[in-house]
Amino acid sequence: MSEDKSYYFCGIGGSGMLPLAMIVKATGARVSGSDRALDQGRLADKFQWLQDRGIDLFQQDGSGLVDGNQILIASAAIEDSVPDVAQALALGCRRMTRAELLAEHFNSAQRSIAVGGTSGKSTVTGMIGWILTEAGCDPTIMNGAVMKNFADADAPFASSRVGAGGMIVSEVDESDGSIALFKPEIAVLNNVSLDHKSLAELRILFGNFIAKSNHAIWNHDDAESIALVGSLDLSDASSFGFSEGSDYRAVQVEEQALGASFTLRRGDADFPVSLQVPGRHNIANALAAIAASCAIGVPIDSAISAIRSFRGLARRFDIVGTANDVTVIDDFGHNPDKIAATLRTLKTFPGRVIAFFQPHGFGPIKKMGVELAAVFSENLSDDDRVILCDPVYFGGTVDRSHGSESIVDAIIAAGGKAEHIAARQECGDRMVELAKPGDRIVVMGARDDTLHGFALAILTAISLR
Repeated sequence: MSEDKSYYFCGIGGSGMLPLAMIVKATGARVSGSDRALDQGRLADKFQWLQDRGIDLFQQDGSGLVDGNQILIASAAIEDSVPDVAQALALGCRRMTRAELLAEHFNSAQRSIAVGGTSGKSTVTGMIGWILTEAGCDPTIMNGAVMKNFADADAPFASSRVGAGGMIVSEVDESDGSIALFKPEIAVLNNVSLDHKSLAELRILFGNFIAKSNHAIWNHDDAESIALVGSLDLSDASSFGFSEGSDYRAVQVEEQALGASFTLRRGDADFPVSLQVPGRHNIANALAAIAASCAIGVPIDSAISAIRSFRGLARRFDIVGTANDVTVIDDFGHNPDKIAATLRTLKTFPGRVIAFFQPHGFGPIKKMGVELAAVFSENLSDDDRVILCDPVYFGGTVDRSHGSESIVDAIIAAGGKAEHIAARQECGDRMVELAKPGDRIVVMGARDDTLHGFALAILTAISLR
């Protein structure tokens, strides 16, 4: 499909761009690209890894685009004045978004599973991908996070896997509406809640998504999903959840600090399941993954056996380490649902929580700042602390009138203990100062790969006290 084509990825180091670039390169296409982080001297290891795999990288100044036959892969939000885009226009290059290119690959596969929903997409995609791999299906996997089961010294950025089995599993994104491009055989809907778009918009996007699939997998515990499914005439569907009536139901649940166990009830049959990832949200994720795998033909016993060895994703409740009886956790939580799931998992077990949050932009604060503040207020106790730095910002035009201090003010007004410290490094220093034995420090935020290094630095500083 793309063997004779040449793709130029603008922002090739991004969580969605990098795995797709590797999948496209595996088809025999020529791949090159640029990234603002490369220009700024950030994430050197990632870019060296890409170059070692034969991907030419350039400054984001248009110099990498030299031929009108190159196809520019760039976000629709990038302005025409950006040098790469301006050069592509001057050369007459075709321009595609990441989602358009991914959908082109996805929709041409013989068998396909798409994972949608406000939260849990990456984890469910990784779980399904691991189950299919262990079942011998040799799938291609497109994910937005590094999958620990596939990562090793040669593949430290294993957010994708290239298979030859004619089967693909991919997370699909509602935030830009691109979920509408995908035509899945199996569609998984994890949940429907406020994030990048209004609930009215999400209902339309997710409704159309599951309606055009051959088999829909949906969350029986989610009120929005229940209403959505009830309004549609689905050809085939399976539900998952904790509530009675779920086709794949978790009962006899036992949460553990670093995992979980439960009984999966399907019809009249019960199956014991154990997980290496903690939290009720991950039990729900596992139910969705098992249901989707069964829908595409994997025996339920094989799916359950495989999921026992699923080790999770980088930056998804990723335990960085423990020093002086203080545990540091790195997490991708950035919207109300994701943050709530992480905090609830932490509060299942004793110990004070010091929650650090770096908002993933000024726009999200304006859109859901009230809900974010409420999540911290409702899920933490009087002893816990919340610390926010300024939102991640790598340049560009954006309304910066709503900052992190607005979330902190709302948490304090609700009776919580929160601080706004503009510089992230100073936030780290403050957490090291506050930490005492038995505490859990959780670093949360999205769109910034340097957060994991920040969490590591906190752990190191605590170990040296």
